[in-house]
Amino acid sequence: MSTFLKEPLNTPPAVTDEVQTTVSTIISDVSRRGTDAIRQYTEKFDNWSPASFRVSADEIDSAADQVDPEVLASAQFTLDQVRNFAQLQLDSMHEFEVETLPGVVLGQKHIPVQAVGAYSPGGLYPLIASAVMTVATAKSAGVPRVVAAAPPRRAAGMHPPQLWAMAASGADEIFCVGGVQALAGLAFGIEDSEPVDMVVGAGNVYVAEAKRQLFGTVGIDLLAGPTEVMVIADDTADPSVVAADLLGQAEHGPTSPAILVTTSEDLAHRVVEEVDRWLETWPTASVAGVAWRDYGTIIVGDDDAEMVQISDEIAPEHLEVHTADPEWFAERLRNYGTLFVGTHATVTYSDKAIGTNHVLPTERAARYTGGLWVGKFLKTVTTQRVTARGSAAVAEPAAVVAEAELMFGHAISARLRLNPEYFPDALGAEEDR
Repeated sequence: MSTFLKEPLNTPPAVTDEVQTTVSTIISDVSRRGTDAIRQYTEKFDNWSPASFRVSADEIDSAADQVDPEVLASAQFTLDQVRNFAQLQLDSMHEFEVETLPGVVLGQKHIPVQAVGAYSPGGLYPLIASAVMTVATAKSAGVPRVVAAAPPRRAAGMHPPQLWAMAASGADEIFCVGGVQALAGLAFGIEDSEPVDMVVGAGNVYVAEAKRQLFGTVGIDLLAGPTEVMVIADDTADPSVVAADLLGQAEHGPTSPAILVTTSEDLAHRVVEEVDRWLETWPTASVAGVAWRDYGTIIVGDDDAEMVQISDEIAPEHLEVHTADPEWFAERLRNYGTLFVGTHATVTYSDKAIGTNHVLPTERAARYTGGLWVGKFLKTVTTQRVTARGSAAVAEPAAVVAEAELMFGHAISARLRLNPEYFPDALGAEEDR
């Protein structure tokens, strides 16, 4: 039976009525007044009102000149890895047409979404990698038009490395606008930019709620709450590394859960000590320390099988395995956003450079969905080609099933393929049947 060595002080914050109302008001206003409403809210929340929210080619060129060469080289490395992995995913998706019955050919093909809005947060942290994950993956899928957006970071606009990443990843249009008004602008159109068909990307609670409320008007990637990390560890794990990985993810925000699941009570106590030691000098301790205090969790299980059970129940966004036999866990774990097998695999690699996508399910959504990937930008559609011979095989079973469902018109449609002069004996009104 598992026990809690450290329980969270708080439960994950729910979306409040205030958040829902604020988001609804902004979306409704933008849908009615367009760019004027976007400007009003951007002035209010970001003190930002440029002549145009659209980022010009000169501004993009200027951003590149402002980025440290080492940052450019590393960001380019990240872009190359993300594109490569997205291409590998794309190559795994096959189109086909197969004759399943004589005269019946069925097939599938993948059609890219035609216009995608890619949002990158820029509040607490201006995320460079997020721009790459959303824009480059969409372009790898063949999306013809990607509109990128991020909030201003300074008086001159967007964080230069973030702007460079958007442009280098292939964004066709870039707007310096953030928050709910940015998501609404992407969905309904901003300035002379046409509405998109889908919006993707991470953000704060207001951005997440905006995506929820806009779903249906546009498609979305997924709904994500505060980022999460879980580490499964046994007595072979390095407590200092485990503690650092927990705090590394906790720095995303003060409500980010960081969870250790272990079979070693001794390791658990040592991790607590190492967290405290790290926090003395941790550069983002003001955020990570609060997250650990309020949402940090340590669970001690009886054996490896129980650790798997605990993990699958929690279904964490990021899941690291620091054990003597990490492959044993990799074969058995089922619910996670992305898995890190072995002590050298860390969330930081996935978040920043290795190539897998970091837009991932949170709050137990990993029970039923994976994260953002090239396939999210593709519509897998089906085709049917049927000859007279095919109709001979399919029409009567289809008609019988239709009649069993009381859908008699469907049955007529099927049997007409067998006999163009077919006319049923009884064609009374529906209420007479």
